[in-house]
Amino acid sequence: MSGVIQIGNATIPPGEKRRLELPVARLPTQTMLGLPVTVINGTRSGPRLWLSAAIHGDEINGVEIIRQVLHQISPRQLCGSIIAVPIVNVFGFIEQSRYLPDRRDLNRSFPGSARGSLASRLAHLFMKEVVMRCTHGIDLHTASHHRINLPQIRANLGDRETYRCAQAFGAPLMIHATTRDGSLRQAATQLGIPVLLYESGEALRFDAEAIAVGTRGIMQVMAMLGMISDFAPSPFPPSLEVKKTQWVRSPSSGILHLEVGLGQSISKKQRLGIICDAFGDQTMKVYAPFDGVIIGHTQNPLVNQGDAILNLAAIEP
Repeated sequence: MSGVIQIGNATIPPGEKRRLELPVARLPTQTMLGLPVTVINGTRSGPRLWLSAAIHGDEINGVEIIRQVLHQISPRQLCGSIIAVPIVNVFGFIEQSRYLPDRRDLNRSFPGSARGSLASRLAHLFMKEVVMRCTHGIDLHTASHHRINLPQIRANLGDRETYRCAQAFGAPLMIHATTRDGSLRQAATQLGIPVLLYESGEALRFDAEAIAVGTRGIMQVMAMLGMISDFAPSPFPPSLEVKKTQWVRSPSSGILHLEVGLGQSISKKQRLGIICDAFGDQTMKVYAPFDGVIIGHTQNPLVNQGDAILNLAAIEP
């Protein structure tokens, strides 16, 4: 795709970088909040890639990843264009909250409606002004509150173009994941747009490795798509492809003592940790249900029976 890009009332010609804001809604104080968008329109034709972060307002690694990517891109060297939205959930970002003010999850509100809830209206605006103008997308996330994730791509690996992008990204893991109802990935997929969802790190924390892997991964996808030509791919090993993941849940309530770490390979029936009561009178052991790699775990040692404590990706022989 090439030529002039029209977003809202703004017109961005080839060879130009522009920062703009799309009005969303007013706060009770009548202060207008807008959706911040940066457009880099290349001088030559090529794919049109959107980058998004902070759909959950407390997931901030992606904000820094997008900043670092945009710092490296010049319109004169770009084939195609980038439409970057580093803070989609501006309301949650201000409040350091995953949700919107009405406690709705924006990533369960797509494709949205111009006359729906605040979450639905924001989702509709993002779809109309960003997603529908693009050929590819990368959506950046972290684990939810009190959890941490290993750098990983979640995508429909059964789609050829999506799989090609996932391979190029080069995260330690790429997981075949079905879409969730109301998610951005589902709404974009239904439009035929290949989307990668990058998960890494934890909420309200910068993670240097998560940011480095994400920044490099986006640049590698752009190089694979022919959008940039002067970026050397990473020499790191190819991503491990995963088809099954499962949360190990706490067999009892108490205080969790994990004995394994993020990214560690474990074997079936290996002890993963113990759960003690606060008085040291009872101890429950937690074992691995299958061979796998630890791709996420809780950061909170206080657990209730049935809580998800550790996420395993199955390793197939």
